[in-house]
Amino acid sequence: MTQLLGEFDCKLDAKGRLMVPAALKKQLPNAEKEGLVINRGFEKNLIIYPKNIWDAIVADLSKLNIYDEENRKFIRSFTRGATELSLDAAGRVLLPKSLAEYAGLGSDLVLACQLDRIELWDKKSYEDIFDDVPANFAALAQKVMGDKKGGNDGE
Repeated sequence: MTQLLGEFDCKLDAKGRLMVPAALKKQLPNAEKEGLVINRGFEKNLIIYPKNIWDAIVADLSKLNIYDEENRKFIRSFTRGATELSLDAAGRVLLPKSLAEYAGLGSDLVLACQLDRIELWDKKSYEDIFDDVPANFAALAQKVMGDKKGGNDGE
């Protein structure tokens, strides 16, 4: 299972290219060969998936009943704008303009690793979401993770 770690401040150049940080590239050894997929996030952000993770998501989507209207709407919304990314020789990726506009990206960005995917945020928007961090993070942890057995083994 892919386990990505880290948070990286980045810049978007005038041509809409993003330099993938070396520390992140090390965690994505197959990215140059297999590529990445970028798509809209559930919030006003973008998500970058390693190709194998995207393929697994698409396999799950293909199991949905397309005769059900909600399923069709979800598939359509979820896959809207999905684009393959390729790293150039300098380790940069060209972000699709329509996706950059959707996420309101400026020149200062944050790449935030979230388990097996990478969230791409405008830096100001990313900082703003943490202004709303619950006053009692422990209560949120109890609500979300309380049915787990505890410990560090994830069981």
